[in-house]
Amino acid sequence: MRQYLRIAGLALATMLVAGCGIFGDDEEELEPAELIDFDETIDVKRVWSAKLGGESDFLRVALRPSGDGARIFAASQDGKVSAFDPETGRQIWRTDLDIELSAGPGAGEGHVVVAAKDGLAIALDATDGSEKWRADIAGESVSRPLIADDTVMVQTIDNRLQALSLFDGRSRWSIQRDAPALTMRGSASPVAVSGNVIAGFDSGRLVAAEIESGTVAWDVLLSPPQGRSDLDRLSDIDGALAVVGQDVYATGYHGRLAALAAESGQVLWSRDISSFRGVAADWNSLYTIRDEGELIALTRRNGSEIWRNDSMLRREPTLPIPFGTTVVVGDFDGYIHFFNTVDGVAVAREKFGGKAITSDPFVMGNQLFVQSDSGQIAAYVIVDDRPKRTQPDVMEDE
Repeated sequence: MRQYLRIAGLALATMLVAGCGIFGDDEEELEPAELIDFDETIDVKRVWSAKLGGESDFLRVALRPSGDGARIFAASQDGKVSAFDPETGRQIWRTDLDIELSAGPGAGEGHVVVAAKDGLAIALDATDGSEKWRADIAGESVSRPLIADDTVMVQTIDNRLQALSLFDGRSRWSIQRDAPALTMRGSASPVAVSGNVIAGFDSGRLVAAEIESGTVAWDVLLSPPQGRSDLDRLSDIDGALAVVGQDVYATGYHGRLAALAAESGQVLWSRDISSFRGVAADWNSLYTIRDEGELIALTRRNGSEIWRNDSMLRREPTLPIPFGTTVVVGDFDGYIHFFNTVDGVAVAREKFGGKAITSDPFVMGNQLFVQSDSGQIAAYVIVDDRPKRTQPDVMEDE
């Protein structure tokens, strides 16, 4: 029954968030914002693209590219996991697991880990793609596995955070939190900070636990449920968590965006911003998407607003990911949008096939990697076409 409510809740909440007037007249329905022409001020180039596997369903999964500095890893919903040379797109290896995947890959410490829809975590060797082990996690995971300190951490949709041995998949510890009667489908991918793993739960709680032992270091209610109905009281922390130094940033649905001290969980500041996409960060700013698709940039120091951009309203944008001097989002129509980090002005737009882009873009080095629901991956760079200097920056001694 709870699984039915979870899926029904997602459908209803998604339609409401998208502005679909299912309870009103047709003329009251709000359409996605139309794309407008603008002068592109940066040159974005697609370096390579490749086919990963089959298409992804509309139901939210957490398949997103990841990397270890030397290779890019990506997985398709129909069970194919691949490694690529990030510069050339040459496929290094490809493994067909013959199972439907729901999350991953997570990469680190020479391993790549994915989660299967039927409740398995599967570890592969990052060098050649050979399977190392499969572990029963007794539930579907729609958050990317985290690898840290010889441990794999996976979170399942029944509000359990589990730690597995990186070497053989053996269970080390688990933490579970109560879930409300109605939740959205999704889970925030856990993050690691100074020996702790930090995870968000459907109850609106953010929990830090020691990676080695599972001992809870702190437990904070980030988004208290409010309202009378179960729908009004949705407070899930399903979106991405961001970490910069010893500060953690999180946001909840029908809740708030907050900065917390990683060592204590103390809330440093908070703003009333509801988002199920989460928050991304660079050294100076935070970026998030409000429920209907409005982009917002805030200062990391105190959360003061820098800019807003409403050009993505109801286009189901991904989380804005910092990339050079831009933040990047994908949308439901297969477009990739680039906005200036300083003022939020659109500076470039690229079309990547005809399918939606529902997974957040990934940045490694000077490249942007985007995975579409059509089962494809592409790498982009921002071309620096400024004229080369003819004079040295510093006068040479005579």
